[in-house]
Amino acid sequence: MSLVDGSPVNSSSSDDFAAFLDAELDSTSDTIPQEEEEEEEEEKESDDDDTNSLVQRTKRRKISVLDGSEALNGSTSHMDQIEVLDGSEELNGSTSHIDKIENFMYKLCNACELLCSETSVKEDICTHPGFIGGMCIKCGEKIDNQSGVAFGYIHKDLRLANDEIVRLRDRDLKNLLRHRKLYLVLDLDHTLLNSTRFSDITQDEGYLMNPDDPMQDTLKGSLFKLPFMNMVTKLRPFVHTFLKEASNLFEMYIYTMGERAYALEMANLLDPGRVYFNSRIIAQGDCTQRHQKGLDVVLGQESAVLILDDTEQVWVKHKDNLISMERYHFFASSCKQFGYKAKSLSELRSDESDADGALATVLNVLKQVHSMFFDRELGEDFAGRDARQMLRAVRSEVLKGCKIVFSRVFPTKFQAENHHLWMLAERLGATCSTEVDSSVTHVISTDIGTEKSRWAIQENKFLIEPRWLEAANFLWQRQPEERFPVKEVKLKPLTNTQ
Repeated sequence: MSLVDGSPVNSSSSDDFAAFLDAELDSTSDTIPQEEEEEEEEEKESDDDDTNSLVQRTKRRKISVLDGSEALNGSTSHMDQIEVLDGSEELNGSTSHIDKIENFMYKLCNACELLCSETSVKEDICTHPGFIGGMCIKCGEKIDNQSGVAFGYIHKDLRLANDEIVRLRDRDLKNLLRHRKLYLVLDLDHTLLNSTRFSDITQDEGYLMNPDDPMQDTLKGSLFKLPFMNMVTKLRPFVHTFLKEASNLFEMYIYTMGERAYALEMANLLDPGRVYFNSRIIAQGDCTQRHQKGLDVVLGQESAVLILDDTEQVWVKHKDNLISMERYHFFASSCKQFGYKAKSLSELRSDESDADGALATVLNVLKQVHSMFFDRELGEDFAGRDARQMLRAVRSEVLKGCKIVFSRVFPTKFQAENHHLWMLAERLGATCSTEVDSSVTHVISTDIGTEKSRWAIQENKFLIEPRWLEAANFLWQRQPEERFPVKEVKLKPLTNTQ
């Protein structure tokens, strides 16, 4: 997989840095072949053993100079001195073999003297911005205890220091904002697709493996059998349109808790032309904290990042960046995994709607946030804005004007304000209370017989179950209350036992 594909406009710091790194690591070797050819030519032209010995010493000294930090990083302080070691002008202008060598050695010694005189300064200046295989990518020094964060998905064994990460993020953000883009981090399973093992296919799903079944025409282009991985993958409806339109507004990452081999294969299904993600594919092995995802391995400023994921718990540190996705349960094994007893979409020979499905809904939200972020009426200082504030503003409009009381939803003696449904209602713009009054508009309950539930019926308030709140969260708009009535709980009659 190439790490240098993509233009500067659409590439991230991760891709730019990968290209930079590859070029810098090859910079020394690029100069050596030319010199070896010169050496071989010189050896053929002269039988003088002393001259050959001098050439060998010259080559070793030249390589030593080129191993310096300034040469690798293109620093202007010594770059002019290093460039003369190319020797092209001097060699072309010389009239004899010995003159060429003497001229070259003169320049080499001057450069070596300059570098050696400032060795201690160089060592003090090098901040060790990153490491590959334990060696500083700037000065080449071997460092046993490297700080910073590993970015193996960008380049094998790459670790970047915290200051360098800050610098790269700042540079990349400026570039992205010039092109009116933000960052978007995408989960795979249950967000963009759903996978199952061959062995977990139920009898009702058997048609999926039958190439002659009429449903195969409907599933063409979205259902993939992967024998080498012993699994079947179904892409979520609207996913290709979603990626195409979102890529115009965002620079996108894949971030999954799956293994890298799985992540790469899924990325290939979603983006076979490598148009959307390039090397920005983060897998389980890239996480810095067990069972948690974090933006520490994303080379994007947190203030410009939005996240799509079906599992909120893995983003403990970045909930303000998160858009929770309704899980995509196409296969029966997926429903079973999360404890749903209803039949899956595949068993029902059905699927989500393209136009009204989860991805189409969230794309509209992303467009809203993007439009608010780049609203020129707020000025031209895009760098001072925060996409999390825009996301918060859009979310707070969903249940604006609603005042909610909960009844028999929280455990006994549980602090109501700390319950996730209470906090969700407030994030959606509702006001929550523990007591009923005339300003209350909704009572969310699990039991029609509670005192607050009876009050809601008597006062002609909305009496609804908690799913109404969850649906509003996923669909980003207030849902019809009549679709979520609180059902009467029928208690089983007691039987007499002797």
